[in-house]
Amino acid sequence: MATTYLSKTFAQAGNRRTFTISYWIKMGYVSTTADGGLFHAAQDGSNSDDLYIHTGRLNFSGYYGSTAYQVRTSAKYRDLSGWYHHVIRFDTTQSTASDRLRLYVNGELQTALDSNTYPSQNLETTYINTARQHTIGSFANGSLPNGAFNGSMSHFHFCDGYSYGADSFGSVDNVTGEWKINTSPSVSYGTNGFFILKDGNSVTDQSGQGNNWSVGGGTLTKTEDNPSCVFATLNVLDGNLGNSTFTYGNNRFNSETNSNVTYATSTLGMTSGKFYFEAKLETAADHNYIGIADLPSPSTSHYFGNTAYEYGYKSSSGDKKNNNTSTSYGNTYTTNDIVMCAVDLDNLKVYFGKNGTWQNSGDPTSGATGTGSAFTITAPSSTTGGQYFFCVADGTTTNNSRWQTNFGNGYFGTTAVSSAGTNASGIGIFEYDVPTGFTALSTKGLNE
Repeated sequence: MATTYLSKTFAQAGNRRTFTISYWIKMGYVSTTADGGLFHAAQDGSNSDDLYIHTGRLNFSGYYGSTAYQVRTSAKYRDLSGWYHHVIRFDTTQSTASDRLRLYVNGELQTALDSNTYPSQNLETTYINTARQHTIGSFANGSLPNGAFNGSMSHFHFCDGYSYGADSFGSVDNVTGEWKINTSPSVSYGTNGFFILKDGNSVTDQSGQGNNWSVGGGTLTKTEDNPSCVFATLNVLDGNLGNSTFTYGNNRFNSETNSNVTYATSTLGMTSGKFYFEAKLETAADHNYIGIADLPSPSTSHYFGNTAYEYGYKSSSGDKKNNNTSTSYGNTYTTNDIVMCAVDLDNLKVYFGKNGTWQNSGDPTSGATGTGSAFTITAPSSTTGGQYFFCVADGTTTNNSRWQTNFGNGYFGTTAVSSAGTNASGIGIFEYDVPTGFTALSTKGLNE
């Protein structure tokens, strides 16, 4: 969401003693100094009901001249590669204080708390679930947003007048033991209840109550990444990224400074199988690379392709590079070109393409023959890292660059692919045809 937020003003107050909030989020960044607003209603900057992320902690609080309630987890949830499920169960009719406000993360009731000021019995919220503006994705007073949530959000439920636990919205997978989404829970919603962001970026209420929301600011972009299939993004938690910044759900990499050379890796790694991704140069540097590596960048002065397990395709010359050796390979590429990368770990081959054409007459479907492949690579199990990551790189200190990656979300930045190619796996949306037998780097793709 970043600078995007949703807005709605209810026509009337609902049940201000009892309600449930449930949603899934994938965080793009965790600030150590600012809060990321999730659900908010206020009178002014000092009096409000707020649900937000505080340095990785989940917090729900009400301030009405003084603190009426505040419950915040001790645990800091900072994983940027997967989805979290949050449930806030508010029911001040309960006689036991700790039952009046309960927070659940991925199905687990949070009992280790950094703050545990519980609401008094039968307390009514002053702002949440009242006839005033509510926002999702930021704190907003009037039309001025701040404290934006940076990330993705899915399946947002508000049940007015009903108290539900996390097991109404999710369950433990019998095979993996992981918490998984219930996409159609059997819950009631009440007067002000709603269910939005069910499929993609729709803010139309799916609860039957007709409580539709509006985009208050920014651009609400659809993503294929969801709680049922997590797609790779660029990994902002890699070390040695210098002053690089990441936006658009960590699918845009800006090297930012002229003094560093570095590369960004995907959040998901590959040990076997066949995977495909695309990246678009938004702003070209003198030397950009796309490829695979077994480890994140070892320093802010490391040139991509200088080690034995880094394999790249260079923008300014069209050369391929590995182990600090460059050789002639394909065409050059520059700003607005879309570069393709296909890695076949079953046959240990890597292929690169430009704007729909595989370089060196490459054929990723040729298997062990490796027709036109850029490299025959070392098996992942024999590398230092034991796996490979997709990478994009800035290889010069003279100017910075920007890459926009598409790991299957179907977007470069906030722009949808112009004409989706074929994809037999059915996982992800790409600009160009995905070679037969290849798939997106995602949790479903890894488990095919």
